[in-house]
Amino acid sequence: MNELFRKAPFFLDDEALIWVNETYSKLTLEQKVGQLFNLIVRANSAEELSLIDSIQPGAVTKFVGHDLDTEVKMMNQLRRHSTVPLLVSGDLEGGGMSFSFGAQVPNQLGLAGLKDESAVEYCTNVIAQEATLLGINWSFTPVVDINAKFRSAVVGTRSYGSDVDIIETMSCSNINTFQKNGIAATAKHWPGEGFDDRDQHLVTTVNPLTMPEWEERYGRLYRSAIDSNVMSIMSAHIALPEYAKAHEENPEEWWRPASVSKLLNKQLLRDELGFNGLIVSDASVMAGLSSWAKREDVVAEIIENGCDMLLFCKDPVEDYAYMLNAVREGRVSEARLEQSVMRILAMKAALGLQHKQEEINADKFNALLASDYADNIPELNRRTVHLVKNRHDILPISPAKHKRVLVISTGIKNIFVPEAIPLHVPKMLEDEGFEVTVFEAGMALDTKNYDWVLYLSADESMLVKSHIYIDWMALHEGFGNAMFRPWVDIPTVMVSFGHPYLLYDAPKVPTYINAYSPLLEVQKAVVDGLLGRLSFNTDAAIDPFCGLEQLRY
Repeated sequence: MNELFRKAPFFLDDEALIWVNETYSKLTLEQKVGQLFNLIVRANSAEELSLIDSIQPGAVTKFVGHDLDTEVKMMNQLRRHSTVPLLVSGDLEGGGMSFSFGAQVPNQLGLAGLKDESAVEYCTNVIAQEATLLGINWSFTPVVDINAKFRSAVVGTRSYGSDVDIIETMSCSNINTFQKNGIAATAKHWPGEGFDDRDQHLVTTVNPLTMPEWEERYGRLYRSAIDSNVMSIMSAHIALPEYAKAHEENPEEWWRPASVSKLLNKQLLRDELGFNGLIVSDASVMAGLSSWAKREDVVAEIIENGCDMLLFCKDPVEDYAYMLNAVREGRVSEARLEQSVMRILAMKAALGLQHKQEEINADKFNALLASDYADNIPELNRRTVHLVKNRHDILPISPAKHKRVLVISTGIKNIFVPEAIPLHVPKMLEDEGFEVTVFEAGMALDTKNYDWVLYLSADESMLVKSHIYIDWMALHEGFGNAMFRPWVDIPTVMVSFGHPYLLYDAPKVPTYINAYSPLLEVQKAVVDGLLGRLSFNTDAAIDPFCGLEQLRY
C-alpha cells in the first residue's frame, strides 16, 4: 500500500512512510483492532480516560463543553493516555456547533445564502484556528448533502443548500481551507442525503435517484471533493438502490446501508470514483444501521465491507470485543484489517501527528480571542439574515406605532438540553421601547391587547426529530388555540432562527424572515432588521417557498 500513500490525498514522503510501516509492525493484534475505533468523549471523565487506556482507539470525537480550561486539561490527558497519536474529530459546522467560548460562526446554509466563496474561506479559517488550538485535527465537514426534501430535519441548515453549483464551490473551499490549516476534512454523508425526508438516526434512508441523476448531483460533488484531495469521506446509513440493482439480485440487498455495503464503499467510491483516503462510518449506534442486523454482525461488517473506522459505540468494551473476535474468526479479514489500520496511520502521518506535539495551552487560545482573527464574523452573521417576504410593508416596525407586541416563541431547542433556551430577542425589543408580552400557557390569545405579534422559532437541524414543523397546538397551548391565526387582525412577523421551511405550515403569515441560526449576533441583526436598521439579504441557497406558489401570498 505504500505507493498508494504517496498519492492523493496523503502525499507521504519517505520519512512519513517509514513511520507508518514501523508503527504498524509494532502494533499487537489488540492494538490494531483498537485503531479501528473512533470513541465519543463527552463527559471529560476518569471513566472515559479508562476506555482510552483499555481500547487505545485510533480516534476520539470531542464534544467541546463551555469551559476552556476543562477542555484543555482533558485534551492533554487524552494525548498522554494514547500510545499512538490520536486523531481528534469534531462536527466543525458553525452555527450551534460553534465553540461557546470562541467565535460564533454562521452555519453552512446561512453562509451559502451569501453566494460568497470568500466568506466560506474566512469562516473556515476562523474555525480551523480555534480547533487547532484545542487539539482537534479532523473535521467532519463539509456536509455535501442537498436540500431536496424540505421536510428533512437532519439536512436543514447543515448543508450548503439545494444548488449543486453552490454546494460544489463552497464545499471545495471548506476542504481546501481546513486542510491548509492541517485539519483533515470529511465529505458527508455518502452516498448522498436529502432526497429522503426521513432521518438515518431513526431509519435507513434512501437515495432514490437513478444513476445518471446521481452522477449529475452527488457523483459530481464527491468527485470534486476527491479532486480537492479530501482526506476522509463519511459513509452513512443510506441506501442507493438504483446502483445496487445493477449488481445484486437479492432485493433485500438493494436497501443495504452504505456504511456496511461493499458495493458502495469499495466498488463505487474506491474503484469507480478513485477515492484513496480514509472512509469512516457514520455513528454506528444510529437506527439506520442498528435496525439492519445484530450488533455483533454490524460491527464486523463496517470494516469488512469497506469502512476503515467505526464511529461511536453502543458499548465500547463490548464492541471492541465483537471486533476482536470477528478478526480472530476471519469475519474481518487480515487484508481489510491491514488496509484500514494503514490508512488510519497514513492520515495521521499526513497531518504530522508522528512529530512531537506541544501541550494544548489555554493561554494561546485566549491570545487568539484577543486578536482580530474573527473581526468579520459579526458582520457575516448580520449578512445571513434573509427577508423572505414582507407583504403589506409591515417592516420596518416601530414602538411609536406598534408598541405592544406579543411574542410567541419556541426558544432555542437542542436535543442534548432537556428544556428550550430562551431567545434574547424579547429583551432586546424591550430595550428598544416596546411593551413586550411573552406568551405562556394559560394566557388568552386576544389580538385586541396587542399591536403586533412576533413568532420566534429556533430549530437548527435536529437529529432524531425526523421532521421539523410548526406544532400549532403545542405553540399556542391547546386545541382551540391551535387554530388561532393573528395576522388577519394585526401585523404579524415570523422569524426562524433555524429550519428555513416554516412557511409550509404558515403560508399566509405576511412577513417571514429566515435567520438560519440563533447566534447572539444573528438575534441582534434580526432586531435591527425589524426596526429598519439592517439591509436584509434578499437571496437564499434554498427555496423557502417549498416549490409552492401559495406560500408567496
